[in-house]
Amino acid sequence: VKRSLLTEGNGIPIGVAVEGANRHDMKLTEKTLDSIVVERPDPKEKKQNMCLDKGYDYDEVRDILSKWGYTAHIKARGEEKKEKETIPGYRARRWVVERTHSWMNRFRRLLVRWEKKSENYLGFLHFACAYITFHAAGVFG
Repeated sequence: VKRSLLTEGNGIPIGVAVEGANRHDMKLTEKTLDSIVVERPDPKEKKQNMCLDKGYDYDEVRDILSKWGYTAHIKARGEEKKEKETIPGYRARRWVVERTHSWMNRFRRLLVRWEKKSENYLGFLHFACAYITFHAAGVFG
């Protein structure tokens, strides 16, 4: 199972898409952006950034992101490690998404996909995203 996850700055999930594991990451870009449920600010009024890893380093992805009004920040593998070593106080951006994936993997039902229908799996993903969002907002204590 391939999950494409879009998070807000502090790891709050705002969009998710599901495909087969044999699907390349970059092919899920538009589908993941389409899944955003919150209203975005007008990109002409407020600059919006999108941080992605090497799996999205294609001109097609950059075109999709610019069409949606995002400024693309796509780093190759090892590039952030070099910057961390050379720039004092440098903080990587991609780890936020990886941390959110880790939070989602704590839901055993999502770790291994047993549902035959992708709609059912997507429903459980949405439930997990809602739980993570409410937990981060302090709703659960």
